[in-house]
Amino acid sequence: MTASNTPSNSTEQDKLDFKKILPVFVIVLIDLLGLTIIIPLMPLYAASFGADALTIGLLGAAYPVMQFIGAPLLGRLSDQYGRRPILVISQLGTLVGFLVLGFSNTLWLLFLARIIDGISGANIATAQAVITDSTTEKNRTQGLGLLGAAFGIGFVVGPIIAFVSLALSGNNYRVPAFAAAIFSLLSILLTWFWLQETLPPEQRGQATEKAGFSSRTLFQELRHPAVGLLLALMFAQQIAFGGLEQLLALFTLNRLGLNASGNAIIFVFVGLIVVVVQGWLIGRWSRRFGDRRLVYIGLAVLAIGLVFTALTPEQPLPTYSRERLEQELRSSGDFRTHENPTTRNLAVELPPDTNNGWLGISWMLVAMVPAAIGCGMLQPSINSLITKRVNRDEVGGMLGISAAFLSGANAIAPLIGGVIFQALGASAPFLLGGMLMAVLWLIAVLALKPGREESQPAGLARSAGGH
Repeated sequence: MTASNTPSNSTEQDKLDFKKILPVFVIVLIDLLGLTIIIPLMPLYAASFGADALTIGLLGAAYPVMQFIGAPLLGRLSDQYGRRPILVISQLGTLVGFLVLGFSNTLWLLFLARIIDGISGANIATAQAVITDSTTEKNRTQGLGLLGAAFGIGFVVGPIIAFVSLALSGNNYRVPAFAAAIFSLLSILLTWFWLQETLPPEQRGQATEKAGFSSRTLFQELRHPAVGLLLALMFAQQIAFGGLEQLLALFTLNRLGLNASGNAIIFVFVGLIVVVVQGWLIGRWSRRFGDRRLVYIGLAVLAIGLVFTALTPEQPLPTYSRERLEQELRSSGDFRTHENPTTRNLAVELPPDTNNGWLGISWMLVAMVPAAIGCGMLQPSINSLITKRVNRDEVGGMLGISAAFLSGANAIAPLIGGVIFQALGASAPFLLGGMLMAVLWLIAVLALKPGREESQPAGLARSAGGH
């Protein structure tokens, strides 16, 4: 027996090499800070150019739609030409998008900025491929979870930077756009000088017969015997959780009478839970339970969180005043700048101030725990399973397909949720989302069977996957 096969060395190989992961973690985090800085500002920025609610909704959909198109393309290109050059090119596009946004003086330039940023912001698929190249099957879920933790940190820190830049500039919306451009430039420099190429030249271009991006390609991958169900689960869980993210402010306004500041606290609370799950717990859980069981658990926990959210009792905080909140909503629009643009015109009934107390907000915070844990578990565990069930030369492209389904769900989730919210009431999107997750849990238990990552020894499975 060679030294490389000894139990001690095997254990060492199973540990995540943080030195390899750290560069891409920092790069993705800084890249995301640029994105999350401008997200809360876009509706008001567009309104300053005279855009109506429908136009703002289209502007909000432009970014995820272009991500939907760009993610598979960039993923395939990274398989062909290497991870690092494609990442740099995509980051340059993001920088251009932020600069166009900062210099915009007409509405169509806002659209152009979001389109450029969306198609080049699809570099997350390339970053996931870097993680895959730098991990083994034993620690890949933990590596992908750290990438998810970067998302969580970015979505907590980015809005804070936006708030500070607006305060220092006297509410000049161009300043946060330029701040985002600075972070984007920093991520380019870090990629160029710090990140090392993880896909050797001899392993590139081995899947040249693969077709380029098309909707037909996406639907074909849904029939992939090894990962088709996983792609469908990725899409469906984001429809449910994406609806939660986009409609939560309207729901808490209706049930709890929360204004923008109150909702900010809830979003930070959810973001911190996701960071803890994906940055610390997911690796331990993956090694203990396996990725397939994590998918089962994640679907069940997310279903519980969504249903409990829907059942939140109508009870505003003790300090709530309906009259004061109505005055705030009729004023300069502080609340509306934080709303999702696709739901700005929904009529939302405010709760009366005759039953104030702590039960409503306490219930909501408790419900957010399983909802955030479930979402934090699902994405890295599903993507990890995908990478383990395809060949090495397909990893970048397949992660691109996965990211495309995620972006597609992000584009339509607020539209679907908004229609349900308006037609059936505030609880309906979350209740139906929880029921959808419960059905998917049952389907996954029945149809998501052990793959080669469980049926073969680790070393043999890695060999079959092209490692």
